[in-house]
Amino acid sequence: MKNNETLQTDVQNAIKWEPLLNAAEIGVTAKDGVVSLTGVVDSYAKKMEAENAAKKVIGVKALVEKIEVKFPKTWSKTDAEIANEVLIGLKNDWSIPNEKVTVKVEGGWVTLEGEMSWNYQKDSAKDAVVYLAGVKGVTNNIKIKSESHDAIEKQDVEDAIHRNWSVDDSDINVSVSGTTVTLSGTVDSWYQKEEAGRIAWKTSGIWHVNNELEVDYEYAFI
Repeated sequence: MKNNETLQTDVQNAIKWEPLLNAAEIGVTAKDGVVSLTGVVDSYAKKMEAENAAKKVIGVKALVEKIEVKFPKTWSKTDAEIANEVLIGLKNDWSIPNEKVTVKVEGGWVTLEGEMSWNYQKDSAKDAVVYLAGVKGVTNNIKIKSESHDAIEKQDVEDAIHRNWSVDDSDINVSVSGTTVTLSGTVDSWYQKEEAGRIAWKTSGIWHVNNELEVDYEYAFI
């Protein structure tokens, strides 16, 4: 089990290891597995990169992210300019049915809304936005409404998670209710939690995933 100082150092090193972040001034504190990130960066992509780097560190159970995005004046763009670039970015990604996405920009913050058939399309829509200059944040409110009418089989979801070598499914419980899959139980890293959720989202006919998995680093050593 890592003490607070060791976890803090590991997260700091993980953030510095990312080329996009090696010059960024990001503060890290850790207490009982809860990691807090503070600081100022000049792009939303860097903010997300810091968050993702911290999540992958063994021992992180929860993340409090308070990093601010502030641009140099020379990088400033109007909301209309950002909205236009977002629309172009969505159009240029073949995997996104962009006619189903509506975009709102307010103070540099982008909100995506609409309906799509698959969660990977929802993720791709956000990915098309995060690296655009002038974007301070993204709220992805796109809903998943599968075009498939296949009934979701619990065993199919369990088998898909079990096939993935990076996820220990020995204490993952799967339940199905209509078009919703719920994951509960315990995993030993945040990465495994998100990976299990990503796999569940690939289920044909799915509309919702409730990822209630708990991250317990100590669980790995029982």
